[in-house]
Amino acid sequence: MNEYGTGSYGSSASEVPPLVNPAFMDGVHSSPAATGDPERVSEPIPFRRAEEPAEPVIGPTGRPMPQLPEPRPVTTHGNARVISMCNQKGGVGKTTTTINLGAALAEYGRKVLLVDFDPQGSLSVGLGLNPHDMDLSIYNLLMQRDVKIDEVIVPSGVPGMDLLPSNIDLSAAEVQLVHEVTREQTLQRILQPVIADYDVILIDCQPSLGLLTVNALTASDGVIVPLECEYFALRGVALLKTTIDKVQERLNPKLTIDGVLGTMYDGRTLHGREVMERLVQAWGDTVFHTVIRRTVKFSDSTVAGEPITSYASSSAGAEAYRQLAREVLARCLDG
Repeated sequence: MNEYGTGSYGSSASEVPPLVNPAFMDGVHSSPAATGDPERVSEPIPFRRAEEPAEPVIGPTGRPMPQLPEPRPVTTHGNARVISMCNQKGGVGKTTTTINLGAALAEYGRKVLLVDFDPQGSLSVGLGLNPHDMDLSIYNLLMQRDVKIDEVIVPSGVPGMDLLPSNIDLSAAEVQLVHEVTREQTLQRILQPVIADYDVILIDCQPSLGLLTVNALTASDGVIVPLECEYFALRGVALLKTTIDKVQERLNPKLTIDGVLGTMYDGRTLHGREVMERLVQAWGDTVFHTVIRRTVKFSDSTVAGEPITSYASSSAGAEAYRQLAREVLARCLDG
């Protein structure tokens, strides 16, 4: 047994000093001979290598995933940022994103208003409303000056999130608004009284680039473009960008593209990965790091009339929209 209690190492073992990390030395030798104080005797401290920096995690977009901070708590509400979910192609996840992003933002303490601006009324149906039982809808707000927005807003069933509902009546508004003065600013006018009541207003646009969509863009501070990770979905984005640029130039100089969101992504297929690669090549950092993958839970939650964040709270889809909410807050709300 040697003096360190670790067994016999041969005749030369006692001549080899223990490894001690210099970072832990305090400038005083630990041997009794050097200090003259037996209380200063300490066990040898193992040598520690400097930790190498962790490799960045590469996300599905092919870029390193950022560390998204937990959203800061808010004590007051108001000065809402108005964001349109816009893509002229149908079936790309606009309504699903509006519902679940809104619910995730509400979970983080933001007060959210969802605006159903699609005559199909999918947003309203997805939150459990019957379109045939509505006494008032956004159509009445657009066309009747005596109707106030507080009379039309209804609870969504999610704490902190309200809904401005719609039904097929809205399809008539596009024709009737043509003859109105400043017809492109009609939605902006009706939303103005509640800007001070909410933190975020999300507008679910119809799948077209008609007058209703132009109204939504004119009323908005930013645009989120949900884009299915499929080849045909890429083809129409250039036309959408042209429309956004025209609205920005002629009607709404403050309008910006907050982000492009890849939806219905399947990383197991070469096609899905190639589309995502081309999307990042075309839009760069405008593409959200968060990607929404395909899952049957989205359809199930729609049938149940509630967001996936409450229907399947621990599912991958719910976590993806919570991550998107953190990214949206860091990018354009809390920044």
